[in-house]
Amino acid sequence: MIGGMADLTVLLDRWEQADGTAKRAVLDEMLPSIYTELKQLARIYMSRERANHTLQPTALVHEAYIKLTLQRSVDWRSRAHFLGVAANVMRRVLLHYAEGRNAQKREGDRDRITLDENLQAFEQNTTVDTIELDSALTKLAALDPRQERIVELRVFAGLTIEETAEVLDVSPATIKREWNVARLWLRRELAA
Repeated sequence: MIGGMADLTVLLDRWEQADGTAKRAVLDEMLPSIYTELKQLARIYMSRERANHTLQPTALVHEAYIKLTLQRSVDWRSRAHFLGVAANVMRRVLLHYAEGRNAQKREGDRDRITLDENLQAFEQNTTVDTIELDSALTKLAALDPRQERIVELRVFAGLTIEETAEVLDVSPATIKREWNVARLWLRRELAA
């Protein structure tokens, strides 16, 4: 766990001010304090993947770390915001992996994920194709980008209503309302 929110906030502020190798040095300093949370996030993602997936949580964390070190124009505001960005990066890594795997198989089995209680609009242990879910989220983003981001933060980053509200700089009541609408829309879209 993180030593304290103030410590991470200081590191995030230093990240914002740094450039080049200094930016990477700050991220290297930050990583041990958040590694446990990133690993937990990766485990959540991987628990939704097929059982014989070759990508392990540690590899997912490392790929996400590499991509995070390449971030140049992110305004880190808080721990929740950082985890939201990390979740987005991990989602993209898994999507890229699934697309590559499916391209090799052409019409073979597609990667599937399990949606658990984080997305209560679905029955527990319902599996959804990774690419179909991404396609549905892309459609949702075209209709309402904030609702897509809410789903991503709640489902993939595991953020609470309050943390999601902090990241998106809106009230928790707004997040609750839009979360309910987004869940219902996704249930309908994925059932089609």
